[in-house]
Amino acid sequence: MSSFLRPAETAGNPLELISQPVQYRPVSSYLAIAPPVSVVIPAMNEAENLPYVFKTLPEWIHEVVLVDGNSTDDTVKVARELRPDVKVVAQRGKGKGDALISGFDACTGDIIVMVDADGSADGAEIVSYVSALVGGADFAKGSRFANGGGTDDMTPVRKLGNRVLTTIVNAKFGARYTDLCYGYNAFWRHCLEEIALDCAGFEVETVMNIRVVKAGLKVQEIPSHEYHRIHGVSNLRAVRDGLRVLKVILRERGTRRRRPTGPTMITGEAS
Repeated sequence: MSSFLRPAETAGNPLELISQPVQYRPVSSYLAIAPPVSVVIPAMNEAENLPYVFKTLPEWIHEVVLVDGNSTDDTVKVARELRPDVKVVAQRGKGKGDALISGFDACTGDIIVMVDADGSADGAEIVSYVSALVGGADFAKGSRFANGGGTDDMTPVRKLGNRVLTTIVNAKFGARYTDLCYGYNAFWRHCLEEIALDCAGFEVETVMNIRVVKAGLKVQEIPSHEYHRIHGVSNLRAVRDGLRVLKVILRERGTRRRRPTGPTMITGEAS
């Protein structure tokens, strides 16, 4: 169960944004939700991994938005075979940030979930993210190092780098994150107006995590388990990419807060 450290004032009740008439979707034996949930999956040459990714997605989600980064394999074809109602967005630029921004623009749901296409994330965890948002959080941030989380895919060097970068962000921005560089997150769509994303590269995850804190949004970490990429090879390079993230942190430190109030962190395990 989650524990609230303290309540926070938000710009408005997220449930007020739900379109009428309200239709509840059964999520489990103890939870039903009204807000439609969009899942955004940026993908480039992930045809072999998509069957595993789509298989874990809950049946009750509203839509899947696949952002194709100019794939040269059958990524789009496989996605449409697996889910005929998938919404395919052709990425015009380059980079994960550009792909996510394109996907967010195409979403029609009130809640948006970010999921990688390499098979490392378990779609069954989406219920925990949505539960946190419906329970009062603005931003549900996945963490491999929160109690109940884990990872099969991080080398000691990457773990050390992530820990150092997380410590810097916590010190500079007053956050209490346990994991910084993780792309499995969910949020109410109205948060996009607060964080104004403008980052084209994979550093977009760090930018989001920093700006939700600067905006004073209510954040809840969700324990998440990261699995090995199923097929293909990751383009991540620990030292090079770590320096890019550090550059983003320093840049964000020089910009002004978007709200005068401080951030609120909700800690604990989400059921």
